[in-house]
Amino acid sequence: MRDRDLVRLYWPVELRPAFDALFGIDDALAEVVVTSTQPALGAIRLAWWREALTRLDASPPPPEPRLHAVAAELHSRGITGARVAELEDGWVTLLDEEPNLERVAGRGTRLFAMAAQLLGGSDELIDVAGRLYAYGTVRRRGLGPMHRSTEELHQLVGHHFPRRLRPLTGLARLAARDVKQAPKLEPEATPGRAAALLSHRLFGIVV
Repeated sequence: MRDRDLVRLYWPVELRPAFDALFGIDDALAEVVVTSTQPALGAIRLAWWREALTRLDASPPPPEPRLHAVAAELHSRGITGARVAELEDGWVTLLDEEPNLERVAGRGTRLFAMAAQLLGGSDELIDVAGRLYAYGTVRRRGLGPMHRSTEELHQLVGHHFPRRLRPLTGLARLAARDVKQAPKLEPEATPGRAAALLSHRLFGIVV
């Protein structure tokens, strides 16, 4: 079981397919980076995803299940393929000799903005939570050392996210836990992580 499986349980049942569609694309982009032995070829594969997602706004999806899911679950909720395609920028920079951390963080803010739209909620610090999550996932994918995220943690201390957003911001709660335990990397979906998600569900606090 993954952390994502635990978090998904907190999403409204009717929105779980949309959750799967959005995060499934993020996973697909991540897998390209993880499995690419040559940066140039990895960039080409990522460009295919970016272009295929953008084309969804004007054409039927090709025979790729994750693209079909975007068309079926996200378009109807006002999230375009072009907007989902913007996630690619935060992954492709990891193929550079010196990745741009702002672009990595930008992927998190875009991902959380779309997920928050699905949940119908907003918060002034949702972008900060997204940045924290982005840094954490890069570390968990083995794509770089844990960014200490000092600024993000400081901004989130004591902040209560609204209940409507907690099925999403629980991911930031787990990322904060990872930062505090670095360089140790805790296994996913442990009882401790499940308890952290439950605490966040009740109180809405990330740090």
